[in-house]
Amino acid sequence: MCVCVSPAHQDSSEEQSPSATAAARRRLPDWLDCHRKPVRMILRLYASLIFCWDILIILVQFFLTLLKSLFHLVRPPKAKSLTGEVAAVIGSGRGVGYDLALQLAALGVKVACVDINTTDNDLLVKKIQAAGGTACAIECDVTDKAAVGKMVATVERNFGTISMLLHCCNVPSARSLITEPPPIEFTLNLGVISHFLLLEAVLPKMKKVSHGHIVFLTSVAGVSGLKHQMPLAVSQFAVQGLYESTLEELRIEKRQHTIHTTLVHIYPFIITDHCLNDIRLRISSAFGRIKSDDAAQRIIAGVRRNELEISIPGYLLFLSHLLRLLPRRATLLLRELIDTGLDL
Repeated sequence: MCVCVSPAHQDSSEEQSPSATAAARRRLPDWLDCHRKPVRMILRLYASLIFCWDILIILVQFFLTLLKSLFHLVRPPKAKSLTGEVAAVIGSGRGVGYDLALQLAALGVKVACVDINTTDNDLLVKKIQAAGGTACAIECDVTDKAAVGKMVATVERNFGTISMLLHCCNVPSARSLITEPPPIEFTLNLGVISHFLLLEAVLPKMKKVSHGHIVFLTSVAGVSGLKHQMPLAVSQFAVQGLYESTLEELRIEKRQHTIHTTLVHIYPFIITDHCLNDIRLRISSAFGRIKSDDAAQRIIAGVRRNELEISIPGYLLFLSHLLRLLPRRATLLLRELIDTGLDL
């Protein structure tokens, strides 16, 4: 027996697919279906208005922040008091860390002087205590996770929760130009891995009490590199990336107003009584010299004003940001000009 199916009946059968059936079930009632398009238009208009409002708020905040920054160039904000803070100065045995510990103690900070060099570190603590300050010396290898945890526990037992962390290790001095570069693993462990270990041990406790300040120190090697010192330059670049990541984490968690961060760019070499002051090298004229006590004073001044980014000298921060807008080949030509050298 032959059954003929008309085209109209065939079309209606094809239309009864599962997707068509589901669409039919989701179909609005007749009395509401006619309002579907106006409702969609209203929702889109509402979303667009919310988006425009958010953009407007961001622009207003942007210009207010810009005006505030320009005003602070003329009149710097009031410096906060550091009395009663607990600071861990990593690498306090010499260089800028030595003078940071001295000056922080003079401001009423309880200073934990952390260094692997016990001789200079003990002398520093005695000097602070003789001047009426509060300090303790802790021997620690900051590339060892267990040693870092033990160091933090010692500081908390003596002074309380660490509220200031200043990592001064691996900041190059003029001596780095005349000495043989250390092994790559040592440079990266000291300049990069130690930062992670310290943040892992200190930052969660700062978050718990909603108070703290972390200072990252990096040199000009982290901006333009350093001849024959590639691992050192890489570690300095990494410090800047670590700072940006920490700042972003605090922003997302809405903690940037309670836990402050400061990135310090040190453009010249740090010269102290502990280093060779009679170095004579034909080096780039971009590198100058600055005494460690002057550098420490400028760093603390920026920290007390909660500045996000500072440089030594100060004007080079603006110049560095401006140069980043230039084409890459233009910056290379500027480096060629700088490499004419200057005998210091």
